[in-house]
Amino acid sequence: MTVKSDIEIAREAKMKPIMEIGKKLGIPEADLVPYGHTKAKVTLSYIDTLAKKPDGKLILVTAINPTPAGEGKTTTTVGLGDGLNKIGKKAIVALREPSLGPCFGMKGGAAGGGYAQIVPMEDINLHFTGDFHAITSAHNLLSAMIDNHIYWGNELGIDTRRVAWRRVMDMNDRALREIVCSLGGVANGYPREAGFDITVASEIMAILCLATSIADLERRIGQIVVAYKKDKTPVLAKDIKAAGAMVVLLKDALQPNLVQTLENNPAFVHGGPFANIAHGCNSVMATQTALKLADYVVTEAGFGADLGAEKFFDIKCRKANLTPAAAVIVATVRALKMHGGVAKEDLKKENVEALKKGCANLGRHLENMKKFGVPIAVAINHFIADTDAEIEVIKAFAKEHGVEAFKCTHWAEGSKGTEALAKHVVTLAEKGSQFKPIYGEELSLFDKVKTIAREIYRADDVIADKSVRDQLKTWEAAGYGKFPICMAKTQYSFSTDPNLKGAPTNHTIPIREVRLSAGAEFIVVVCGEIMTMPGLPKVPSAEVIGLGKGGQIEGLF
Repeated sequence: MTVKSDIEIAREAKMKPIMEIGKKLGIPEADLVPYGHTKAKVTLSYIDTLAKKPDGKLILVTAINPTPAGEGKTTTTVGLGDGLNKIGKKAIVALREPSLGPCFGMKGGAAGGGYAQIVPMEDINLHFTGDFHAITSAHNLLSAMIDNHIYWGNELGIDTRRVAWRRVMDMNDRALREIVCSLGGVANGYPREAGFDITVASEIMAILCLATSIADLERRIGQIVVAYKKDKTPVLAKDIKAAGAMVVLLKDALQPNLVQTLENNPAFVHGGPFANIAHGCNSVMATQTALKLADYVVTEAGFGADLGAEKFFDIKCRKANLTPAAAVIVATVRALKMHGGVAKEDLKKENVEALKKGCANLGRHLENMKKFGVPIAVAINHFIADTDAEIEVIKAFAKEHGVEAFKCTHWAEGSKGTEALAKHVVTLAEKGSQFKPIYGEELSLFDKVKTIAREIYRADDVIADKSVRDQLKTWEAAGYGKFPICMAKTQYSFSTDPNLKGAPTNHTIPIREVRLSAGAEFIVVVCGEIMTMPGLPKVPSAEVIGLGKGGQIEGLF
């Protein structure tokens, strides 16, 4: 049997004009800004009119720790959204925009897969509506204005050794991680060490995804700490007088993007902060708008539940006053077997014992998620090689934890493959959740870190140099103590060692550095070897991407 590629399936899609998708939601044509025939932005003025409408129910899709075997979290999110529509519910999917870096690197695209995709797939995975370009431009405008301020006399007294604002680009380019800028003589400024991060790690990206209005966007941008003076007092973006111009570049990017699934159901795709560096959720604007327009909104959080779901609950839901009604943890037989010690090349062989061992990873996530008070279900994203015996192992394991698990065949069958899960999610959501974050904002910053490490990662302790602890205390004294924590950690393990699979215990969490995101209003805690500018793999996806006959894109997946 020949299995079609994702891009082949997407290319065969019978998309409806985006105005029809908007009409289904009750959005007037005048409030949709079309980008071609199949994608549009929703105006902020229209979103303002929705304020008094009741909210629908918010469903989070998260996952076990990812492996090279694949979990299919986005695919399941789309499949569940289509499944809810199929059983007669008015549902919208809310997802992040993909970054160009991973598309041309190792991960590939991020628009779902098989018959559970959002379309137009090529557009979404590439330039889309230009949001990431706007974020990159706004970020680098601030960089240029900082160096320009220093060049023209440095009236604010910035210590050039303490410029905290790096530049960004939306591509994996390890050569730019650490650079020296302003070389070439007096006319080019004062040489200093600098560097690049990937755009999805930019604080501007995080701010855009947490802002609730243009005014809130400008307020947050103004709060960004860009540098320090010699007495170590902070210099803010508003001191550089950059906030207004940056908002001008971002005004269209703040508008949520509307597209559709293969089954012509509405999907918001907006914003895309990295999940192992930033908070890994689509924009608050898109989520809140979707909640006003639908009975159910299915959204996802990046990577496994230890990173994505924790940040979704403790940062996004806390800041945006959201109450999730239910959560779905995605698992695959293949990935759980890898957590049980099976090599990738042996995954097609039935191995019930390894699967039982690997289920410890799922079990840890189930236990953790219950701590947030949200009802849970498990979606077993089905692969062709999965056996009935293996599926039953996961179902039985979930039942032991008081949770229902469902075999989901949405990749091959679309909404038909998630009907049972969708009906169960409705039942869970109707019961109501007892949602609460894992820590209170009154805790000290270091105690918040320790709470996450112990309650979610199950670490014995957190290791941090005195300089790190002192920095956290300094920020508390400066008024940042109520901020939530954004952990930057490997996605592949509960620990900071990506090779520790399953559910490791007896480990410690070493903090390498801490960063203040005063505009996004959280503290980034960098653990282990996490890079804010990834590199390309030995054989990047870019090597097989090109234009085929008739100008069609080939190799994008």
